[in-house]
Amino acid sequence: MSALILDSGALVAVDRDDRAMIARLLAAQQHGLDLRSNAMVVAQVWRDRHGRQASLARLLRAVDVRPVDPADGRRAGELLAIAGTSDAVDATVVLLAGPGDRIVTGDPADLARLVSAAASRVVIVPC
Repeated sequence: MSALILDSGALVAVDRDDRAMIARLLAAQQHGLDLRSNAMVVAQVWRDRHGRQASLARLLRAVDVRPVDPADGRRAGELLAIAGTSDAVDATVVLLAGPGDRIVTGDPADLARLVSAAASRVVIVPC
């Protein structure tokens, strides 16, 4: 089954109640796409100590948020070296994706470089 991989741009859009992004994610789920991200992406956007990120909290209940372990960190670093980029979280996002998956991102140029460096058959979808 294919998945939508969510980077911080997608999560920020939901946090800002972007109705188009919310509709896109609901439609994806209705068509059987999994929603996936990782803990470092969540760390980039989560600031809620007082219940103010309700939309984001609702979304995260439906997202398969995966941990980032030391092996992931090494693979992400190797991918950064190949791509000539420096955003480690972006690299971990690319590593979540498999053939046929789509990465929803607010930074399509950097993600495209990483996808190319990974020789991955992933589609980049701008937020």
